[in-house]
Amino acid sequence: MKTYKTVVVGGGIVGAGIFRDLALNGIETLLIEKNDFSSQTSERSSKMLHGGIRYLENMDFALVFEALHEKNLWLKLTPHLAREAAFYLPVYKDAKRPLWMIHIGLFLYDLLSSFKNSPFSIKKPEEVVLDIYGLKRDGLTGAGVYYDGIMDDAKITLEVIYDALKEPHAKAMNYTEVIKVEPKTEMTILHCKNVLTNEEFQVCARQVIYALGPFTDKFLKNCPGYNWENVLLPSKGSHLWISAQDLPLTHPIVMTPKGQGKNEDRVIFVIPHGDQVLVGTTEVPAEEDFNNIKPSKSEVDYLLTALNDYFPTLGLNQSHVLSTFAGVRPLVREGSGNDRGKTSREHKIFQPLSHTYVIAGGKYTTFRVMGQEITKEICHKFGHAYNRDITLKPLRQKSIVLPFEWKLPTAEDLQFICEQEMPKTFQDLLSRRLGITSRSLWTKRNPQVSFDDYFKSHLLLLRKYIRIDEEEIIRFK
Repeated sequence: MKTYKTVVVGGGIVGAGIFRDLALNGIETLLIEKNDFSSQTSERSSKMLHGGIRYLENMDFALVFEALHEKNLWLKLTPHLAREAAFYLPVYKDAKRPLWMIHIGLFLYDLLSSFKNSPFSIKKPEEVVLDIYGLKRDGLTGAGVYYDGIMDDAKITLEVIYDALKEPHAKAMNYTEVIKVEPKTEMTILHCKNVLTNEEFQVCARQVIYALGPFTDKFLKNCPGYNWENVLLPSKGSHLWISAQDLPLTHPIVMTPKGQGKNEDRVIFVIPHGDQVLVGTTEVPAEEDFNNIKPSKSEVDYLLTALNDYFPTLGLNQSHVLSTFAGVRPLVREGSGNDRGKTSREHKIFQPLSHTYVIAGGKYTTFRVMGQEITKEICHKFGHAYNRDITLKPLRQKSIVLPFEWKLPTAEDLQFICEQEMPKTFQDLLSRRLGITSRSLWTKRNPQVSFDDYFKSHLLLLRKYIRIDEEEIIRFK
């Protein structure tokens, strides 16, 4: 049984950030993930690096300040994965927040960034409709324009892990499920299983960190040694992908549709990503199996209705939806409140045992700093000086296929991806390494190359590294 100084359980963005911080600070660390890295909540976000402009109304100024500074940091560190974009916030006569209020909010947003954001502006109606094709003009009083980042959430998580693995004392295992936990006085024994082979083994952790996102309560409830009480208020968020041909935007839009009850203050982002446009998100209680969560018909209808309200001449309907996805936000419950829209996105750290840490909540943009309290304490436990700034360094391994410069991988590219980017299944390769979520997207990007022909021609190469057969290629929709 191998003993590690620290084991991080959970390979989403928070676990990846803690893994990198520990590795760069010289702590021997193992990262364990039940599925593929970044295959759950961390690839199902609204794909923004942002300060959270709507959190200003909740008075979460400290969170917005931190998130804005982290957003601007990652725009510099990962320009191949994240880019600044001008977000348009159209304002209509009957809006809950008139243009003067938007003006004040955007000034405060830039102020909290220490004026590191590109400066906001207020545009007149005639300017807005020239910039935003198809936008409803009736009642438009203008728009606030501010700057946040758009990004590939899965690839940032993956590249953070790749960077940690450059350190000789760092190791990461995907498709490794922790099936039993044995807390001891000074260590924890983790009983693990390779999900793909069913091989079981054990590892010993002198310190263990659980970064399980929405799975926190369910997992820890099954570990008797922790006496865990539920802390999460899980929130489901659904998104649509629509072809840019059907929704030809050059700038992201922030929609604030009229709603009632829980939807009254909902903000919906419409964000162009090359040949696709992302629309989302919703915020409803997450009650399904988190591993297989999907948008409901009512959520899809809600997003399409909002789109048609703002873009009435485009006639968008279900036939224009390329694909959909849903994720679960691991919000930390505040007292007995159940209002997910008002629940803070701040993270919280719990310590059920002296050598056990649990981190929950938070938002993607602040992942680098969320776990620093834990990593600092662990470094000191092992007699290491802690350098909180070491994670300001650029990442050292770029993905072969990039979101803003998509290319058809050569055989050599595929071999590098399989050897260095750690996919284990065909789905890992498609969705998180190549950025392909549907056949229609493949066809739009590669009209001259058949999906089936391409992967069948590389089948022998791929079989050396991942689980794949011809039937799986044919079944992909």
